Amino acid sequence: MPSVTVKLYSVFFKFLLKHRLQNRTQTQLDDNQFGITSRPEESVVAANPSFTDGVATKDIHIDTLTSLSVRIFLPETSLSVPHGGFDPLSKQSKSRLHNKTSGSSPENGSLSSSPLSVNPKLDHIEHPLRRNSYGPSEISKTSSTHHVNEEIRRSSIGGRIDSEVGLHLKQDAVGGYRGYSPLIDTKNQICRKLPVILQFHGGGFVSGSSDSVANDYFCRRIAKLCDVIVIAVGYRLAPENRYPAAFEDGVKVLNWLGKQANLAECSKSLTTRNGSDVHRHIVDTFGASMVEPWLAAHGDPSRCVLLGVSCGANIADYVARKAVEAGKLLDPVKVVAQVLMYPFFIGSVPTHSEIKLANSYFYDKAMCILAWKLFLAEDDFSLDHPAANPLIPGREPPLRLMPPTLTVVAEHDWMRDRAIAYSEELRKVNVDAPVLEYKDAVHEFATLDMLLKTPQAQACAEDIAIWVKKYISLRGHEFSY
Repeated sequence: MPSVTVKLYSVFFKFLLKHRLQNRTQTQLDDNQFGITSRPEESVVAANPSFTDGVATKDIHIDTLTSLSVRIFLPETSLSVPHGGFDPLSKQSKSRLHNKTSGSSPENGSLSSSPLSVNPKLDHIEHPLRRNSYGPSEISKTSSTHHVNEEIRRSSIGGRIDSEVGLHLKQDAVGGYRGYSPLIDTKNQICRKLPVILQFHGGGFVSGSSDSVANDYFCRRIAKLCDVIVIAVGYRLAPENRYPAAFEDGVKVLNWLGKQANLAECSKSLTTRNGSDVHRHIVDTFGASMVEPWLAAHGDPSRCVLLGVSCGANIADYVARKAVEAGKLLDPVKVVAQVLMYPFFIGSVPTHSEIKLANSYFYDKAMCILAWKLFLAEDDFSLDHPAANPLIPGREPPLRLMPPTLTVVAEHDWMRDRAIAYSEELRKVNVDAPVLEYKDAVHEFATLDMLLKTPQAQACAEDIAIWVKKYISLRGHEFSY
């Protein structure tokens, strides 16, 4: 059973949530499609584009007609040189760096004082340290290699430039941008490409945000464990924007990801003219750059995973279906898997858990039905709505075309049985659809603010990482669960 602390917090949480939902049902709403992506009572954390804790973040508003936005989480492992790429410790590389940096001025980003300049102490090293996608670097026990590892480490404060690797950590004047900025216009760049996870937060469609303290912490954890770029989607909330606004926002972000990949390729084709580097950008009609540099330098959209939390799992499943329907029209984006964490499924015919656990912790069934009433239009409300019940017949596309799906459920969650039933339907048509059930766990046990730092939440994130790496690994299915 959950601890006494969890039980007491659940009582307070449910009282506060019920009060907020009832207030929103009485609020007069105007017809405004722009919408909102966060509530005033939500505790949010500012974006930090430097790698102070191993992950850099930035916020982007991607739709001029709505409030749709994303927060990008870039792990520090993206700065490491890809296997088989430029070797900063090889003799040829040191020679090139020495030739490129000698005689250059500090104003032009000189590397004359760089520790990668020719150094006889480094000549005996034949196998430099490299990070891979599957764990930390192999650290040599010798003091000399440890010294080299310390020398080549990049700091988000030092403002170091490595034009061969294509990295740029800016340090402008006081008040200027001090975050990470890759040199995507450098023709000799070799940037490490990482898979992309689109993450959809929970909150019953009426609360939560991509930049909340809890969601920020969870996404940083996933980015580190899975070694991926996480894009947290700030979709429009109900009742200001009812169905299908949040679902359409999820599809928009997937299309935006594909657009970014194509624009990055166009940008690369414009970087060289007459054999010399020319810094150009694809710009919109207002002159703003349309190419997102982090994704252009480090994103690999051909290895895209969808991850949804609670109601976000409903959005993820919808986006996966639309990706299957689109097929090659989404190229180069390819959804290789999805993770549904305690999905927000419901139906008119109650399951065993919906009867037995109707008054369960944090989110009881009555309050969730109220959230569905705020999300669905009054004339369209039904517990068997396609957005609510994945088991209704006639849904397209066929389940056999769905991507591999990992479902996470909690023992004390009234929604668990329908999520398990959906997973069973996927397995019947030979889709890889395992279920991870956690004992003595409640709804949102791995993403709720007060439960984020529990051992069970950490274990859940690690289990997700193990399964996801089967489908994002470049080395094939070397991971098994």
